[in-house]
Amino acid sequence: MLKAVVNWDLCEGCGSCADVCPEVFELRDDGKAYILAEDKCDTCDCREAADICPVQAITITEE
Repeated sequence: MLKAVVNWDLCEGCGSCADVCPEVFELRDDGKAYILAEDKCDTCDCREAADICPVQAITITEE
């Protein structure tokens, strides 16, 4: 199972992760990306969301 983690110290809230994988990521009022459902990482492209993050704030691990 893939697991996404957002480093909030790096996150700038650009929203690209939520655009690519809205069932896993959402931007909140504080301007940071949050994980909605880790178990959905296998059904959308979390790796693409991590790859397009301009500040590399998302890491993907396999469990």
